[in-house]
Amino acid sequence: QLVESGGGLVQPGGSLRLSCAAAGFTLGDFAIAWFRQAPGKEREGVACITTRGEGTHYADSVKGRFTISKDNAKNTVYLQMNSLKPEDTAAYLCAVLSSTDCTGYVLSNWGQGTQVTVSA
Repeated sequence: QLVESGGGLVQPGGSLRLSCAAAGFTLGDFAIAWFRQAPGKEREGVACITTRGEGTHYADSVKGRFTISKDNAKNTVYLQMNSLKPEDTAAYLCAVLSSTDCTGYVLSNWGQGTQVTVSA
């Protein structure tokens, strides 16, 4: 089970750090991805980190602003989001991927996610 947290209301240009904590399994054994879904839009992949954390991948829309990281000791994956824009507003969800790199499909069930709202 994955539990997302850290969302909230932030002004444009602000920052948030999201957390994805695992229960019952070891995150370090899997590639983990963050997705987001805004109302009326399809779910989109935002960032991914490989099993050992040596590789990261980002959507073009967040590249240079978001950073994904993994703390295996805490069994948690983070998404540091800087320079937030109103178009980043969405529910953010994390997922376990089927491969050790970021090419696999989503293995885990979707959780409730954490809401990020960027507004003045």
